[in-house]
Amino acid sequence: MIKTTITKEEINTLELSQYEGKVVVIDRKESVPSAIQEIRQHKIVGFDSESKPVFVKGGYNPTALVQIAIPNKVFLFRVNKIGFVDGIKELMESKTITKLGIGLHDDLVDLRKSFQLNPNGFADLNEMVGKTEIQVKGVRKLAGLLLNIRISKGAQTSDWAAKVLTSKQIRYAATDAWVCTAIYAALQQKGYV
Repeated sequence: MIKTTITKEEINTLELSQYEGKVVVIDRKESVPSAIQEIRQHKIVGFDSESKPVFVKGGYNPTALVQIAIPNKVFLFRVNKIGFVDGIKELMESKTITKLGIGLHDDLVDLRKSFQLNPNGFADLNEMVGKTEIQVKGVRKLAGLLLNIRISKGAQTSDWAAKVLTSKQIRYAATDAWVCTAIYAALQQKGYV
């Protein structure tokens, strides 16, 4: 029988894990074309985005970072520094490359608002599991249930628009994109997608 739920207490007993592979931070426009060319070689990629947190009701900060995971590499695009140059914009609007994420609604609203994009080709893992007997949603619970690992959310509310990202921020951001592809692979293995 396949386990369909996991408690917070069960998650807390799991081994803490993060993405340990190659991470490429893109903070210069000149670096974008080669990264996009590499990403375009894949039909399915992991996706996440980060913004500087807002602690005031009604406050807003534009998307600062876009994370894209491919097998064995994660690209971190510092869009607060380089903007949505053509390659990134085309990737976000592409219908031919599936961008997997978790709880994508706010990410897509922010992309539209921050950069006047028309996002296409996005697939929300929460919606995918909602069509199965799996009874949990969210990155921590899905990673715990399907991958048997615990993902730290410690850097979530850090300053993503900072002049320089810390190594903790870089690993956190890379993990959030990578884990989407790992969860999708686990769903495929179990015959859900």
